[in-house]
Amino acid sequence: MRAQNGLEPFAHRYRVYYEDTDAGGVVYYVNYLKFMERARTEWLRHMGFSQQILAGENLLLVVHSCEARYHAPARLDDELRVTAQVLELNRASLRFSQQVWREKDETLLCEGQVLVAAVRADTFKPRALPPELRDAYVADGSGTQSNAGE
Repeated sequence: MRAQNGLEPFAHRYRVYYEDTDAGGVVYYVNYLKFMERARTEWLRHMGFSQQILAGENLLLVVHSCEARYHAPARLDDELRVTAQVLELNRASLRFSQQVWREKDETLLCEGQVLVAAVRADTFKPRALPPELRDAYVADGSGTQSNAGE
């Protein structure tokens, strides 16, 4: 099921810190995946959910698989915009399309897809997404900005 019907993706802003960079002074490649994780987590918060609340309901959202394509490097102090959009919503999983942009020149730095599975917190076995969470993902996507991490 396509979830967002062409609406703008959720966006989270993040500033690159020294700890994010490698010996060459650019953002270490795996940190883009961390930035994407933060955007998905902030989107949950924006919709009124949190990882702690979901865990209390015996639900964890875990990364099943991901792919990333790198286009240009981010550097120390760059302000980034990390987007998340649901491409596919299934009974027990969500597929996100995500992008990392440098704000000052609107350069696409990295893009990828992340498949997130819903599992029981006690057994790690697949479980259905709660209807209220499914509905929230379908309804949201207004392009609301989060400014955490600055």
